[in-house]
Amino acid sequence: MISPIQSLQEQRRLLQIEYEEEKRAFSELSAQIGLSRLAERGNAWLGITVCRVFYNSLNQRVIEISHKDSDSDDDHNFEYGKPVAFFTLSEKSSGKPSFPFTGTVSYVDGERMVVSIPENADVSSLSSAQSAGVMLSFDETSYKMMFEAIDRAIKAKGRLAELRDLFYSRRKVAELTFAPLGFPYLNKTQETAVNKVLCAKDVAIVHGPPGTGKTTTLVEAIVETLRREPQVLVCAQSNMAVDWISEKLVDRGVHVLRLGNPSRVNDKMLSFTYERRFESHPDYPDLWSIRKAIRELRSAKRRGSDQWHQKLDRLRSRATELEIRINQDLFNSAHVIASTLVGSSNRLLDGMKFSTLFIDEAAQALEAACWIPIRRAGRVVLAGDHCQLPPTVKSYEAMKAGLGKSLMERLVENHPEAVSLLTMQYRMNHEIMRFSNEWFYGGAMTAAPEVRHRGILDFDTPIEWIDPMEGMITSLPESSDSDPMEGRLTSLPESPDPDLPTYKESLVGESHGRVNRDEAEFSVRTLWTYIEKIGKQRFLDERIDVGLISPYRAQVRYIRSLIKRTPFFRPFRHLITVNTVDGFQGQERDVIMISLVRSNDEGNIGFLRDLRRMNVAMTRARMKLIIIGSVATLTRHPFYRRLHDSISLDRQ
Repeated sequence: MISPIQSLQEQRRLLQIEYEEEKRAFSELSAQIGLSRLAERGNAWLGITVCRVFYNSLNQRVIEISHKDSDSDDDHNFEYGKPVAFFTLSEKSSGKPSFPFTGTVSYVDGERMVVSIPENADVSSLSSAQSAGVMLSFDETSYKMMFEAIDRAIKAKGRLAELRDLFYSRRKVAELTFAPLGFPYLNKTQETAVNKVLCAKDVAIVHGPPGTGKTTTLVEAIVETLRREPQVLVCAQSNMAVDWISEKLVDRGVHVLRLGNPSRVNDKMLSFTYERRFESHPDYPDLWSIRKAIRELRSAKRRGSDQWHQKLDRLRSRATELEIRINQDLFNSAHVIASTLVGSSNRLLDGMKFSTLFIDEAAQALEAACWIPIRRAGRVVLAGDHCQLPPTVKSYEAMKAGLGKSLMERLVENHPEAVSLLTMQYRMNHEIMRFSNEWFYGGAMTAAPEVRHRGILDFDTPIEWIDPMEGMITSLPESSDSDPMEGRLTSLPESPDPDLPTYKESLVGESHGRVNRDEAEFSVRTLWTYIEKIGKQRFLDERIDVGLISPYRAQVRYIRSLIKRTPFFRPFRHLITVNTVDGFQGQERDVIMISLVRSNDEGNIGFLRDLRRMNVAMTRARMKLIIIGSVATLTRHPFYRRLHDSISLDRQ
């Protein structure tokens, strides 16, 4: 049996493979597919406008830009903390971009983005260029932090070494013993989970399948922990997950200090960020004035004299004193420090220790990322569901060797006694829940009475699998004014015989994204038909929301384009979301429609073999789930065959 240190050394080796693969793939992608394709994939903004350049409250020089061609329906991959490169295009460069400077995203809000940039960055080059843009660049920083975290764990002494050795062994975890507390507003399994967290001396795991109230349970565990400890650290893999748990804690009256900017920029989210709290401090106006004086002194004509140096030193000393005082006030008054896993390496936390670390959505994080905040903690509480989305791993070699195995999944295997499984779900109709419950959770889940039989239409089937080739939707409702696909051949690529759709997948673009246009159009027809059945006015009055999900980004973009230019959907667009499986993680809708895309004679289904993604997609639905896909192609895989058979039996 290999030792914990050997296991971590293997993790480091696999992370190095992943690092090299992602860096290579990023370089090749950027070089080969061009800026327009990068923009389509959400990795670039073309045609930006410089709004202003200023210094933020943290004394960073930042640039605010707007996206001329922004479209609220198009998703992008820009978010706080990601590195970016600005580029310019001119006729002289023959279409080849120049890269004047780089930066780091501070926050993004719709068509507006703020980026911190170097002091010497030549912003004027963007305004004077024929065209300017910004693109994501390779994220060296996150990998650096993960490598350092693994190295630290390998060499650790003291508490970090104890946790390392425990996590990689099957030694029983230690627990405190006291009478369990009652929480009348929680169900039995949620109450058990909170008590298990309070009793844990080393580690506790809250396993929350879809709709079981994992966030509610975690928030209660944090609140109860704060009755015993002055401060805790709360982390998650993504900014969105940090925002979500932070917002729920603020609603409970907990004083949260959020390091980093939120993914959704609004007054409520910004109110508990470090930057907003920093600039709201009574001493901040004095600090701002001193910083301004320092900048003016640096740019003064008469520089280099002893008097100049003495004045600069005095101002710097005073600025440092004020900054330390503000930070002490902010951190001493906060009950919860919240950040992403990588964000927990922030220099503001240097020297700080926490009795308890909570990691939300732990099953989506690489193990190396989890070790970044663990060094600051005495005990660790992980929450998530390893039967849903796994960590993202680009290298097939690293994935096959085990890099995709999260720390949570490892701990569930090694320490089942530390796991609390939540079993009462409050989201889905029982029939929608049933298959996922049996396949992934051993039948342990139960639908709460208030959702067990709820639906939208009387005598409706909660879950359907529609094969477009079977022609189950042959015509539109009589009340419909026009075909949603009418006129599509004037703007969409023609098929060999548009009157006889083949419903076959195809590859598009240099990136070879998969799309099934006939299936996408069939999906849009199906949605239109279902809205007509519900009644257009009722759909609006009751704000029935719909999610169209596809595992393939190219299919998502195509469906969005169909929805956008079909007049029928104009009144309902605010209730319809089209996104990938990853984009729907943590969300739910009244109606979910899944376009599976794959349709070929060989039975190849690609990464649809990652069944955890399908689990996420199916369990987003509250009252109606419609799966659209080729039965002949998909049911060659045992999971999809069993799913299809289960749905077919329900309809008999």
